Amino acid sequence: MSTTSKVAFITGGNRGLGLETARGLGKLGITVIIGARDLAKGDAAVQALKQEGIVAAAVIFDALTPSTHQDVYKVLERKYGKLDILVNNAGVSLTPFFGNNSSTVSQEILKQTFDVNFFSVVALTQVLLPLIKKAPAGRIVNLSSILGSLGVHQMPDSPIAVAKELAYNASKTALNAFTVHLAEELKDTSVKVNSAHPGWVKTDMGGAEAPMEISEGGKTSVQLATLPADGPTGGFFHLGEALPW
Repeated sequence: MSTTSKVAFITGGNRGLGLETARGLGKLGITVIIGARDLAKGDAAVQALKQEGIVAAAVIFDALTPSTHQDVYKVLERKYGKLDILVNNAGVSLTPFFGNNSSTVSQEILKQTFDVNFFSVVALTQVLLPLIKKAPAGRIVNLSSILGSLGVHQMPDSPIAVAKELAYNASKTALNAFTVHLAEELKDTSVKVNSAHPGWVKTDMGGAEAPMEISEGGKTSVQLATLPADGPTGGFFHLGEALPW
């Protein structure tokens, strides 16, 4: 679909997968707005993008501060009057991915993880949805993980069998449920909602042992953010391939 005059908002867009997603969208001619907790870091990322010829700006966004959700809405509404693409990229993992801590994970870790990875995503999306509906072809991309796939976890010889960190995994499973439910609600509109598994990427969260370079990590989000009118909605994808819920 045409990317002329499109605007994208990427949470946690000042580094890692968020910045790579911003770069990918920006190279398509889309104006990218980076949401960052630290505006100085957001501005530094914007300057780097501008050196590549990308139109970009930064705003303060903190997943756990609802007032910043409203502030983002006001900025986008005032400057652009719509939002074509929302990439819910920001997320946390507070305990190691490998092992099984289902019987020991604390309520505090569960709550902190869900607050960022699930509850704040729902809250922000609800705030920005009126602007997304004003776009000709709104796209919502929820950054999930294959670790949130119950289907893959239950497979014989599952490739993620050793990664049973409950808080992170369950938060991404819940996020996938939000994708399915919101897509169904919006099925008769031009808005498409999908979950993305970026892959195991060499980021601060993924670690140096991850097999994918960061240059590859943003590709799934960019694909889902720029789906054509006949593209899928309510799905879970990695590099164009559907994943089981």
